[in-house]
Amino acid sequence: MAKGKLKKSLVTGLALSLLVPVGMNPVSAQEEPISALEVPSIHSFYEDSFPVGVAVEPEQLEGVEGEIVKKHYNSIVAENVMKPISLQPEEGKFNWEPADKIVEFAEEHDMDLRFHTLVWHNQVPDWFFKDKKGNEMVDETDPKQREKNKKLLLKRLEKHIKKVVKRYRDEVDAWDVVNEVIDPYASNDRGLRESKWYQITGTDYIKVAFETTRKFAGEDAMLYINDYNTNESPKREYLYDLVKELLDQGVPIDGVGHQTHINVDWPSIDSIRESIELFSGLGLDNQITELDMSVYPYPPSGEYKSYEEIPQEILNLQGQRYEELFDLFEEMDDQISNVTLWGVADDKTWLDDRFDDQEVPGKDAPMPFDPYYNVKPAYWGIVDMLD
Repeated sequence: MAKGKLKKSLVTGLALSLLVPVGMNPVSAQEEPISALEVPSIHSFYEDSFPVGVAVEPEQLEGVEGEIVKKHYNSIVAENVMKPISLQPEEGKFNWEPADKIVEFAEEHDMDLRFHTLVWHNQVPDWFFKDKKGNEMVDETDPKQREKNKKLLLKRLEKHIKKVVKRYRDEVDAWDVVNEVIDPYASNDRGLRESKWYQITGTDYIKVAFETTRKFAGEDAMLYINDYNTNESPKREYLYDLVKELLDQGVPIDGVGHQTHINVDWPSIDSIRESIELFSGLGLDNQITELDMSVYPYPPSGEYKSYEEIPQEILNLQGQRYEELFDLFEEMDDQISNVTLWGVADDKTWLDDRFDDQEVPGKDAPMPFDPYYNVKPAYWGIVDMLD
C-alpha cells in the first residue's frame, strides 16, 4: 500500500472507531477523555517513513506507562541511565542493571534502540577529569603534565566506550557518540563548547570517541553527533563546520541528531527543514532525537500551576504545530531515519525542572498525552487528524 493510502486508511479507521465523522476535528468532537490505550499507535501512522521513539526511565516500563510505550512506539532511548555518570559512577565500577532493563525491553518488544550518550559535558563523573594524584586536570599549568593528563583522559574515554559498546553493540541501532559540543557563545571563534573535555584535549576527545565507537561497534553501526538548537544560526553553521572538518579528516560520523526541544511559538518549520537539508548535503543521516514542545514561549514563565490551567487554545496550537512538524518529517523521510519524543506523558517532563525555584512551581505539557494518560490535541496533530 502506498504511504498516502496507508495514512488515509488509518485516519479513516480512527475516525470510525471513535465515532468521529471523517473530516471533523476530533478535538472539537471529543467530549470525554480518551485513554492513550484506546487509540491507534502513533508509530503505525509512520510505518513507511521512520520509527517513532520515546525516552524513558526504567521504572516507566511498567504499569500504564509501560503499556503506552509498547503500544505507541517502536523505538526507545534511555533518558538518563546510559549517560556516563549512571553507567560508571566510579572508575572501573559499572552499574549495568538500569540500562540493561531498557535494552531487554527493546529486545522483547522488537523496538529499535538508540544509545544516549557516550560523551557529554554534563552527567559525567568527576573522576574522569582528575589526574593520578586526584588533582583537577583543568587547573594544571605545567605543559608536560598537561600532555600527560590529556593522554590519561583520552585513555579513560577509550576504556569507557570500549566497555559500553562491547556490551550493547548487538542491540543498539543508533549511537549518540558525542552530545552538545557546540556553544555559540564560547570565547573561541569556532563555537566549540569549552567543557573540561575541550580544555584538556581540544577536539581530540570527539575524534577518539567516534573512532573508538566505530572500532568496537563495527562498520554497520550508525554513529551520531547530537545537539540542540541545530536550526539556529550561528549554531548550526558552527556544527556544520565542525562536522565537515571531522569528515574531511576521516572521522566516522554517520549522522546528526537534532534534539528539537521547541515550543509553540518557535522555531519556524522552514528553519528545521533548512538544517536537515544542510547536513544531508554532507551525505549524513538525520534523526530527531529529543522532541518535545513546551506550551510556553521563551523564556518560559511557569504561569500555569497545573495542567488544568493551560488554556485550551494553547493546547490546540500545540496540536497544530505538531501536525506541521510531522508533515515535514514525513515529507523528508528520505533524509530522516528516526523521530523520538522526549517523554511518555505530561505527568513527567524535564521541562518542569525549569520552575523548581518558583514558590508554586509551574507546569509544562509538551507531550501527546496529558498527565492522566489521555490523548490531547498534540496526539491528534501527530497522527494528522486536525483540520
